[in-house]
Amino acid sequence: MASAELIHKLEQTIENIPDFPIPGIQFKDICPIFLQPKLYEEVIADLAEFSRGKIDVVCGIESRGYLFGIAIAVALDVPFVLIRKAGKLPPPFISEKYDLEYGSAEIEMKTGHLKEGQRVLIHDDLLATGGTTEAAAKLVAKQGAIPTQFSFLIDLKDLKGEERLSKFGAEVYSILNY
Repeated sequence: MASAELIHKLEQTIENIPDFPIPGIQFKDICPIFLQPKLYEEVIADLAEFSRGKIDVVCGIESRGYLFGIAIAVALDVPFVLIRKAGKLPPPFISEKYDLEYGSAEIEMKTGHLKEGQRVLIHDDLLATGGTTEAAAKLVAKQGAIPTQFSFLIDLKDLKGEERLSKFGAEVYSILNY
């Protein structure tokens, strides 16, 4: 569980950008975290502690899920597997389509990078409605691995993404909740 000090530092660092990318959205810009290496290290330590001893692999969702996911995997000494937008991976891969508020999208994962029964942490920077993360969990399950944890830097609670992920019976963790 994140310390009050870490939460405070992040709240002071993450910039709120009103009306981006469309009017009415309050965009949470995490880029200023990367200007502070010690703060970034604290974030990684917190996220890694959530999963220590509980997972075999970290999967990160393109693209901001890579910014923390790779470092979490390194901190835990476990493999990291990319989950990419459609058309970015060479074959062989599997894909999963999912609906968005404004259409649909598709993500992909290389086959053979997960093993049957592996416990998987799926990481992304932000949890909103949960559609992308749900699709990622389905990709993991298609390969016989088990999505046992989800982690995020930020959870936008009003959008109920955590409820959508509850069907997987996995632990969900986010440092900040808005």
